[in-house]
Amino acid sequence: MGLVVQKYGGSSVADAEGIKRVAKRIVDAKKNGHQVVVVVSAMGDTTDELIDLAEQVSPMPAGREFDMLLTAGERISMALLAMAIKNLGHEAQSFTGSQAGVITDSVHNKARIIDVTPGRIRTALDEGNIAIVAGFQGVSADSKDITTLGRGGSDTTAVALAAALDAEVCEIYTDVDGVFTADPRVVKKAKKIDWISSEDMLELAASGSKVLLHRCVEYARRYNIPIHVRSSFSGLPGTWVSNENPQGDEQVEHAIISGVAHDVSEAKITVVGVPDKPGEAAAIFRAIADAEINIDMIVQNVSAASTGLTDISFTLPKTEGHKAIDALEKAKGQIGFDSLRYDDQIGKISLVGAGMKTNPGVTASFFQALSDAGVNIELISTSEIRISVVTRQDDVNEAVRAVHTAFGLDSDSDEAVVYGGTGR
Repeated sequence: MGLVVQKYGGSSVADAEGIKRVAKRIVDAKKNGHQVVVVVSAMGDTTDELIDLAEQVSPMPAGREFDMLLTAGERISMALLAMAIKNLGHEAQSFTGSQAGVITDSVHNKARIIDVTPGRIRTALDEGNIAIVAGFQGVSADSKDITTLGRGGSDTTAVALAAALDAEVCEIYTDVDGVFTADPRVVKKAKKIDWISSEDMLELAASGSKVLLHRCVEYARRYNIPIHVRSSFSGLPGTWVSNENPQGDEQVEHAIISGVAHDVSEAKITVVGVPDKPGEAAAIFRAIADAEINIDMIVQNVSAASTGLTDISFTLPKTEGHKAIDALEKAKGQIGFDSLRYDDQIGKISLVGAGMKTNPGVTASFFQALSDAGVNIELISTSEIRISVVTRQDDVNEAVRAVHTAFGLDSDSDEAVVYGGTGR
């Protein structure tokens, strides 16, 4: 039996009973002959509570101290989990991200992993121990400061450790029974998917699916690490995410549609009255890039013949909205636009499936479903396996349900179970 990396989200370890339940599952894996490495998130809503506390003390906390504060949540849960495992008669050692060898760049609050050197983890395993690692955190290669990986970063910690330790599988335990064709909190008849390709899962995660973080799936695909998404509240088989179908070639053709994802965490900025000439778009997005802001969808209108001016709209995380506005205002003299419009009451709906490439009519059916639901579209973006639209935030849930039904994704069986928490 090989090495298994298990990751437990905040809802799985939300209280003492949850921690004891997780400890028993970990010990069972150990009894089955596996070497076990566990990555754990902060308990319940601890991270949100620490963020709120920081904002009460300082409206703009320094990145270094903010990271020091936020990493406390995972240190609490890892220590409690190690205690619970020892209480079951097995040895466990807890490690912070830096002790586990998670090396990152120096960007506070959203650092990226650049290397993993798990020497202490290997030693603990060789001594017969279960290793418990605090997720979501690492140490800067340059400054040696503690860093955090951004929200949901424990998923990435788990996959990175699985790759570094050459694990058989990375098991992601959450509060739903696997990956569904839509968020079961919105679509009660969503179907659980038994296997989904890394490519399709990457698009779903990037489009707002909460069950796995985009960076986690990207890392797993690059290093060919199978991910097994399961619930820590049940014994059901869950969903496999991998580059190849574990059932081999039994499914000659992929399903046309893998799922419907939605995201209400983005905002839209429209740059009004941009001179329609070479270099203007580059100047706009250079200002955004220099502010270290990631953008998603981009649409440029056809310029008005009478004025030679156009509008450029793009979406970005709401949390970066005001920083983007400030960056563009500073560059206004260079770019020469008229004004800026900011809208944070939008939502994105995405239809994802590798089979879309070879099936005509998918796009027409998608837009017809939205039309029948009375949903107005503001922006459109497509790739070979995804169609995304931006609409009003209030219309998102109805739009997701309409599209899910239109493509025959509704389940005829029992409703999907959500055991608690927010899906991480």
